[in-house]
Amino acid sequence: MYIIVGLGNPDRKYLNTRHNIGFDVIDAIAEKNDIVLGEKKHKAVIGKGIVAGQKAVLVKPLTYMNLSGESVRSVIDFYKVDEKSELIVISDDINLDMGQIRIRKRGSDGGHNGLKNIILHLGHDEFIRVRMGVGEKPPKMDLADYVLCHYFEEEREIMNESARTAALAIEMILVKGPDAAMNEYNARRHPPQETT
Repeated sequence: MYIIVGLGNPDRKYLNTRHNIGFDVIDAIAEKNDIVLGEKKHKAVIGKGIVAGQKAVLVKPLTYMNLSGESVRSVIDFYKVDEKSELIVISDDINLDMGQIRIRKRGSDGGHNGLKNIILHLGHDEFIRVRMGVGEKPPKMDLADYVLCHYFEEEREIMNESARTAALAIEMILVKGPDAAMNEYNARRHPPQETT
């Protein structure tokens, strides 16, 4: 069984913000696999179903970003999965171009408070994470203001496409393992080439 966690903030005012791209990916996976996200437990909204032939629990923590580890720890303890191979965490990343995806099997929190809290509660950083590029913050803009602000209209479609792509990447992780998904999806996002 896999635990797939998308990080975000639960209030409606955070819909369509950069910090909530993890929630968007969970929604994309749920829609693609007919999984209902409705059960509230483990300080989260969860949905159980089959993703790419594997049993999976989709998780959207309700703790707010900075306390995400509380929810993740509760889910891990309840389902007794191996967090080093069966936990996948999806988060936003300002160090990646908008629309870019980077899969890792371990690593630091990179300054992300949600990942930092998960690492604190797990006691290690060896879990699969899917980092979703939301672009670098503009100069002189506060980081919190940037990740909590809403997308511009043209950015929204890029991020919708990115969420759908991440759902496919996660399916590949479940079927072929994280190394195969890293090889397929970690390439830098390039704009379409014009044909003459």
